[in-house]
Amino acid sequence: MNHRNQSTKYAQTLPLSAFIICKNEASCLKNCILTLSQCHQIVIVDSGSTDGTLEIIKEFKDAGWPIKFYENAWPGFSEQKQFALSQCTQDWVINLDADERLDDEFRDSLASLIKDYPDVAAWRIKRRPYLIGYGYAPQYANEGYMLRLVRRNTAHYDLSLKVHEAMVIKGKTMIAPRGSILHLRLLFLDEQLKKEVGYSNLKVQQLLSRGKRFSLIKMIFNPLVYFVRIYFLRRMFLCGLAGFITSITGSIYSFVTEVKLYQVNKITPPVDESKDLTL
Repeated sequence: MNHRNQSTKYAQTLPLSAFIICKNEASCLKNCILTLSQCHQIVIVDSGSTDGTLEIIKEFKDAGWPIKFYENAWPGFSEQKQFALSQCTQDWVINLDADERLDDEFRDSLASLIKDYPDVAAWRIKRRPYLIGYGYAPQYANEGYMLRLVRRNTAHYDLSLKVHEAMVIKGKTMIAPRGSILHLRLLFLDEQLKKEVGYSNLKVQQLLSRGKRFSLIKMIFNPLVYFVRIYFLRRMFLCGLAGFITSITGSIYSFVTEVKLYQVNKITPPVDESKDLTL
């Protein structure tokens, strides 16, 4: 299979490295890589895939894609992305998750973003999710603006963040005026909630490491703030019932995080149940 033939529109490469971290992403990695044909280098760091991910990477390498592949035991989100970033060699770097891809409008503007703004160190890119029951969110709805396209020598990851990892940029940051990252991860509600609980565990660890303590006000109001931000400010109301479900799921993540912080702060040793109890 010649994957190169599927991306002839963007055959000319740019001074751009892409990096992807992955584990067991055979269901989506192909479509991610296919939108990176403008990259001079593609760094992929795997942390133990067993589902066919490695075979997909080999197919692309054999087809001539400029992939540099590394295996690295999982150290955490920020550490793994910093490791991947450190392997990049080009002046500009773009990061995608395996379940993301670049839409054509952004790819059409990519050369201009890199070449025509000498004072810009990094670009934030709109991310539009795929919602079960709706499809991709429209142009005016999004999950936020992600800091993903950066000058390599201006960026590094904040290693203190255990979840929602982010790059620290030295220099001017702007929002890309056109195009989006498309986010496709088809999860039913029980699977999504399991994922959100995992993220909340990491968030609580992060908060505790910074000396944060439970706040009743946050437990009551943070979920509402999350819902308002997603449903109204990010315009998920444009996606009908699917957008409402997505907004509620985000508020659940916030509530679970605050409850866990409460329970960790309040837990006490149980009574000694080894003693005989009087009925």
